[in-house]
Amino acid sequence: METRLLGRSGFKVPVLGFGAGTFGGKGPLFSAWGDTGVAQARRMIDLCLDAGVNLFDTADVYSDGASEEILGAALQGRRDAVILSTKTGLRLGEGPNDAGASRWRLLRAVEASLRRLRTDYIDLLQLHAFDALTPLEETLSTLDDLVRAGKVRYIGASNFAGWQLMKALSISRAQGWQRFVAHQAYYSLAGRDYEWELMPLGQDQGVGAVVWSPLAWGRLTGKLRRGHPLPERSRLHDTASVGPAIDEGRLYDIVDVLLEIAGETGRSVPQVAINWLLQRPTVSTVLIGARDEQQLLQNLGAVGWSLDTGQMARLDEVSRVDPPYPYYPYWRGQFSERAPVIADRGR
Repeated sequence: METRLLGRSGFKVPVLGFGAGTFGGKGPLFSAWGDTGVAQARRMIDLCLDAGVNLFDTADVYSDGASEEILGAALQGRRDAVILSTKTGLRLGEGPNDAGASRWRLLRAVEASLRRLRTDYIDLLQLHAFDALTPLEETLSTLDDLVRAGKVRYIGASNFAGWQLMKALSISRAQGWQRFVAHQAYYSLAGRDYEWELMPLGQDQGVGAVVWSPLAWGRLTGKLRRGHPLPERSRLHDTASVGPAIDEGRLYDIVDVLLEIAGETGRSVPQVAINWLLQRPTVSTVLIGARDEQQLLQNLGAVGWSLDTGQMARLDEVSRVDPPYPYYPYWRGQFSERAPVIADRGR
């Protein structure tokens, strides 16, 4: 398994990580993702470790903490062999302080995650969303304290806007605090908004992308075909409204090209879609999820080979959309001789 540095740090992570959102199955959203228990989780972790995938990502909000509990139980006896990543900041409780990234919330959340994961440190802690109510100085100083206390090794963000991420990095630099080295973001052939601002920012500032939903919320599995109804066994029946939106016509254009390239390479549609991501700038690791062992084994087959330049170009072209203002003039190469250089950064 290839490893890459996590942003501008010396920490190496595998190019594939396992997302444990399918562990637990509590609540309407997460039950649609999966309901993996401890015994099955152990088997899936075995398969991951055998393939060289030792990064496991979860969040305290996944199934109200059950995902962390199951992951912690399934990893007993092999903590030193894995990289544990979790997230906090979304609401987990009914109290006024049970959401966000205040010092009160972060300290309690980390202690709770440590208990559920059955460990005394978290390798990568990410803020699950930007908290506009808490001063960033309070949040970042608390994260710095957690790293200095040895309870957290590295910190990152998730689902931040470009200005939010840049502001946090600037404050950390000015204060000499630990800085974000990772940004867990949505990125796929069907959702390339990450490229407009966050990718150039990641290149410039040394923030590695931890990609979630590389198959566009289950839309790039090869099971969705133009003119056909949703498969009976699809989480989209229950979760499409809360996932990333996409124009259906564009989606099926992308799927058509994925099917063509899958036929040329002898690979599956998900493997082709994930392999495309692995060749994109700033991507440190791509999180794969699975309801069962068969899905997991298929996704693990996305590595060990590469799409050729022609196949990459075809996927780039069919999935490309014009970015919004103020990015589109430079993306198209207008206004200045230097513009195409700026545009190439995001492609």
